[in-house]
Amino acid sequence: MIKRPYPPGEKGKRRRRSFSEFGKELREKQKLRVIYNLGEGQFGNYIKGLLKRKGGIEDISTALIKILELRLDSVVFRLGFASSMSQARQLVSHGFFSVNGRPVNIPSYRLRKGDVISLKKQKTKKAIFKNLKSILKKKEIPSWLKLDIEKLEGRVVGQPVLDEVSPPVEIPTIFEYYSR
Repeated sequence: MIKRPYPPGEKGKRRRRSFSEFGKELREKQKLRVIYNLGEGQFGNYIKGLLKRKGGIEDISTALIKILELRLDSVVFRLGFASSMSQARQLVSHGFFSVNGRPVNIPSYRLRKGDVISLKKQKTKKAIFKNLKSILKKKEIPSWLKLDIEKLEGRVVGQPVLDEVSPPVEIPTIFEYYSR
């Protein structure tokens, strides 16, 4: 068998086109949107809100990451209570967590410094949390969060930093996409 450096078929020998500038921007936007499991409208509202306040913000990329990382579903994922962003979103919307002692079931709930996120006592008996404490001991928590494994609660102690989160996207191209 001969291995050729192009895909099979009559049209396989053609060169693949590179993306246009618009295509690259769209691709980066979609990557970040999918990473945080957000709808198109919700993600667009975050970006447009930042673009309106652009004058008062020194680093717009860091501001976007702060908004996305301080969502309740993102913090639940970063603390290790969920294995994926999708699962974190579902757990929050099903009412598994409370913030500062109050039940919250809104995944986009924006947390602030000092907020305490805890797993409800009656929900700890669920099968999904069977080995949670052993999993949390192995989990590496970001520096802006603090986790108490025994109480199954986390605390926001700082602001997310772009370098620590480092999403695999070029954030400035996302703003270029929306500033058309």
